[in-house]
Amino acid sequence: MELRDLAGRVRGGGFSQAVPPVADSSDVADDRRVPLRYVWTACGLAVASWLWYAAWVMTGAGPVAVAYVAVPLGGVVAVAAIVQLYREVRGEVVARRFWAKLAGSAFIMTVSYLLMAINAFRHSVGDRPPDMPMAAAVCLGLGFIAILWAIAGVPVHPSGPHARRRMHLDRAIAFLGCATLLWHFGLAPMLTSSEPWPVQTVTLVGFAFVMSLICMTKVSYLGDGPVDRTAMRLVAAIGLIAAGVAVLAATYGDAGGVPSQSVVLPLAPVLLVLAVRAQWGSAGRRSRQSAVLLPYVAIAAVDLPLIAVAVGGLQWPGRVAIASAVVVSALVTVRQVLAIRDNKRLLADVRATEERLQHEAAHDGLTGLANRARFRLLLHEALNAGRGATVLLIDLDDFKTVNDSLGHDVGDHLLVSLAQMLREQAGDDAVPVRIGGDEFALLLAGGTTVGETVAQRVLDALQAPISEHRLLVQASIGIATAGPGATLDSVLREADIAMYAAKQRGKAAFVRYLPEMAEPVLAHIQLGGDLRRGLDNGEFELYYQPVLDLHSRRLIGLEALVRWRHPVRGMVPPAEFIPAAERTGLIVELGRFVLAEACRQGSQWLARFGPEALQKIGVNVSARQLHDPGFVADVLSVMAQYQFPAERLVLELTESAVLRGNQVSRALHDLDEHGIKLALDDFGTGESSLSLLRAFPAAIVKLDKSFVDGIEIDDVPAACDARQAVARAVIQMAGALGLDAVAEGIENEAQAQVLFGLGYTLGQGFHLARPMPAEALTALLASPVSA
Repeated sequence: MELRDLAGRVRGGGFSQAVPPVADSSDVADDRRVPLRYVWTACGLAVASWLWYAAWVMTGAGPVAVAYVAVPLGGVVAVAAIVQLYREVRGEVVARRFWAKLAGSAFIMTVSYLLMAINAFRHSVGDRPPDMPMAAAVCLGLGFIAILWAIAGVPVHPSGPHARRRMHLDRAIAFLGCATLLWHFGLAPMLTSSEPWPVQTVTLVGFAFVMSLICMTKVSYLGDGPVDRTAMRLVAAIGLIAAGVAVLAATYGDAGGVPSQSVVLPLAPVLLVLAVRAQWGSAGRRSRQSAVLLPYVAIAAVDLPLIAVAVGGLQWPGRVAIASAVVVSALVTVRQVLAIRDNKRLLADVRATEERLQHEAAHDGLTGLANRARFRLLLHEALNAGRGATVLLIDLDDFKTVNDSLGHDVGDHLLVSLAQMLREQAGDDAVPVRIGGDEFALLLAGGTTVGETVAQRVLDALQAPISEHRLLVQASIGIATAGPGATLDSVLREADIAMYAAKQRGKAAFVRYLPEMAEPVLAHIQLGGDLRRGLDNGEFELYYQPVLDLHSRRLIGLEALVRWRHPVRGMVPPAEFIPAAERTGLIVELGRFVLAEACRQGSQWLARFGPEALQKIGVNVSARQLHDPGFVADVLSVMAQYQFPAERLVLELTESAVLRGNQVSRALHDLDEHGIKLALDDFGTGESSLSLLRAFPAAIVKLDKSFVDGIEIDDVPAACDARQAVARAVIQMAGALGLDAVAEGIENEAQAQVLFGLGYTLGQGFHLARPMPAEALTALLASPVSA
């Protein structure tokens, strides 16, 4: 099965029932037109015969022998149709045998009716038909036997011994019930008639009864197979036509001969050609079982002779008894039929529930896409079948920001819209999947280039806003193709590595997996696991970098900086583990640790050295922390726990973190209202620095190091003047707005002097003081220099 078949099965909500292959549509149309001409011809002969009978009854004109013409002509049409169908039946031995026997039966019976027609034209007198010739009777009997032989050769396979016993019991009930009806109204009147009937006629009527009973009970238990069940029913109905002829003969005597030959018997060729038509169009069709109703039909058949006997000659007490028995059996039958309907309805509900549960087990409840389990199953099938398969792993960039700032309902609408977009962009040869959260996948048939094509279509579609909230989002896509010997886990791992590589390259991109990507990306992923372990094992500690007065070089405040003392790698640089913490979401827990440790240590210093020793402690806060709904409460709780004054705490934020929507803005204003100072870090590097100061409750601005580097160099006057101009503008703006200004990244005394000359009173950098552990800073605070 190709991958596009798998995609169709997923979109269709499950696995459809398999059907046999059929020919090309044009061929099927031609094949179905071939038997249709026989149907029209047989029906035309029957209608012509009925019209002749109506004219004969009304006017009495015309010879009786005309009534015998339609049946042999219709038989020729039926034989031709069956022979043509036999030539088209290939590979099904049972079907070929059945239609071969039926062709022989139809031919023999056509010969019989042809002999009867010839005899009628020779020997009929007035409106009295002649007796049946012995040769015609023999041929008709052989035809009945051939039909019984054909139907008996079609196998019935009950499922188990209990079903087999139940089938035999139902057949016995049906046989006796229907036999009672046919005996009472057909055969018995012939045998008890005052004028004896010809032996061949009585024998043929008996054959007709037996054939109709056997056919009905047999066909009722046929399931789907090589011989179409509808075709078998139509063939079995020929026995009822014969039984109807017998009833006419028993009821009207010789007067029933003309309506039998011109009205009832022409239906037999029509039934045969309709059976051919049903067999021709039966490929892949499933029929319904109806054998459960057969015993109750037999009960109804027995009731009819009882009613006839009661009406015919019994005294009223006997009639009451029979009427009561008939009513009771009828009510029981109705009750059983209703129970069967209820059981069928219950079974349909159970099947619908099973299908729904199977669909839910294999599909995502929010988006309706295939889920992770279904995705793994389809990929496993594709790999085991040796077909090429390409996996696109798609991860929304910064989806948590949407949930935190706009709410989870908006995030859910975004995911549903993204799923619909993936359906549209994937095409017919791909299966879109929701792996979980904001991570999706596409399973495609094909190799080296199809993945890039679909990935680019997805990225192009994300250039426009999606969902009802018109959100503009981006995604990182990793592409991996199953190579020789690929396993399920290896393909998924390669797609995952490629996706992380796309994120590292700046997001909103796709990357195909290459072997050389594995080691650095896996190391980066491993770093996330080490971060979790490091937080649990207390491997992180704080270093503190002083903020000094540029004139007196007195310690004014501190900036808390987190350090990781890895048990194997030693001291890991923040530039390496902070991005990993951001990516894994551990930055929230890490930031909580930094805040708590800074407040704890600051309280100790204030208690030991007094309020004049330390004015402020700065703690860096990430955008992920600001989006945490409980961030403000966490800050207040930590300060209360360690009794750290709110006016001495500074939360340092970058411009990109501040520009994150209403949730962040509310959190910042809440912090400001509680007396906590907010500092705008790396000031001057963003695009909206000036406008931020109007909406953002900042108390401190920190001039970015990029404007301090080279500010003292006179060899390049233009660059030096530009940096000094920016630094001068920032200090003047801070003074006008009543903000403190801190110059970051001071690396030498010349820079400190230039900045002091421009108006800066506070500075920070390696020249003034390097970051140091708590013990070293304690010693610094205890020294006279710091005071």
